[in-house]
Amino acid sequence: MTKVLIIGSGPNALQAQEWDLCNFSHIVAINNAWRVRSDWSYLICPDDFPIDRRPERMQGTQQIIRSETYVPHQNQFGGIVYAGGTMAFTAGYWALSALKPTAIAMIGCDMMYATSGPTHFYGHGSADPLRDDISLRSLPAKSARLMALAAQNGCAMVNLSSDPSQLTFPQAHWLVAAAQKPVQHSKTAVAAALQKERNLGYFVPSGKYWKEANRFDPSQIDAVDAMWLALAPPAQ
Repeated sequence: MTKVLIIGSGPNALQAQEWDLCNFSHIVAINNAWRVRSDWSYLICPDDFPIDRRPERMQGTQQIIRSETYVPHQNQFGGIVYAGGTMAFTAGYWALSALKPTAIAMIGCDMMYATSGPTHFYGHGSADPLRDDISLRSLPAKSARLMALAAQNGCAMVNLSSDPSQLTFPQAHWLVAAAQKPVQHSKTAVAAALQKERNLGYFVPSGKYWKEANRFDPSQIDAVDAMWLALAPPAQ
């Protein structure tokens, strides 16, 4: 069974440096997070991620995943407008589609940005989810959507962070994360949310949704988000 760890750039990503990850099949690093551990399997980053911030050398089967690879996988789950235009969610959908895991655990993906102190494990950086963007109106809703669609595919979504988070995934300790089972959701509610998305037709095959932003109604996106957010587990 395939188990995936996704490491983002949040301050707590550094916790993963000390973990024995023998229970995980793949480590997916987002952007700069390849610096956290040298044994990453995939580095997923946007096309404009600076070359001087990418690894100079790669070992064995390590691969860099860019838009020509991750956009088609994300499109299998409705496209980026509904999925959320931040790399944490992109990495989740890509891993779900390409690796067919039974569990995906995330660390460093809380998407909470302090007004003082470090915003990223390497200090200060730009916070993608704080952009004024049609696909990022509700990060918890996008998280709930990913969790529900992963569950439909037999995959559990787990947050290894114990900090405040935009992610609605169940929180778990890294030692038991790989053994988590998917949260069960109402099939009727999931089907209704997906149908609402299809009816709106906000699908952009290229992934460059910002080029068609004038045809998206924010209130309709909010309505879809509300349907997904209703599926999120209650706060612990």
